[in-house]
Amino acid sequence: MKQSKVSIGLTNPKSPENVSSVMRSAGNFRVDSVFYTGTRYPRAVKLKTCTVDMSRKVSQDIPLSAVTDLITDAPEKLDIVCVEFAENAIALPEYQHPQNAFYIFGPEDGTISQHVIDRADAVIYIPTVGCMNLAAAVNVVLYDRLAKSFQNFQDASDNNKLIRKSRDSNNSLKVL
Repeated sequence: MKQSKVSIGLTNPKSPENVSSVMRSAGNFRVDSVFYTGTRYPRAVKLKTCTVDMSRKVSQDIPLSAVTDLITDAPEKLDIVCVEFAENAIALPEYQHPQNAFYIFGPEDGTISQHVIDRADAVIYIPTVGCMNLAAAVNVVLYDRLAKSFQNFQDASDNNKLIRKSRDSNNSLKVL
């Protein structure tokens, strides 16, 4: 099976904790790269010297890159999928993810620009009451992508290999 390519774009994120959590999700869900725009995140990193790094080892090889414009600097040959509460957007449960995708998320306290929405191949939303935390939204979308593609992955021995590799060293549980 052909390996898919997935990248994430963050529109002007403000919290180092959120970006760090996005990086952890990126590692867990095998994202290729993460991009962000704006100055709030780098400024907050400088000001919060005691911030806990939530990203963990799983994301250490994933590049996190500052860009001026997510569309201009988008990875080539990836469908652009914006995740935003926008009228006429597709509800996530109804959405079929493309093989290669660049998911763009808006900031918690703002929106993705109309310029980016107009260039998107799809605009989706998570049907919640109220907006979600940025990192939580990234987790939900990436999990939905995994769950919808998981149908072909049914070998229990492969599942156990993944579990052994992924779990914390303090966990050796088995279902009997």
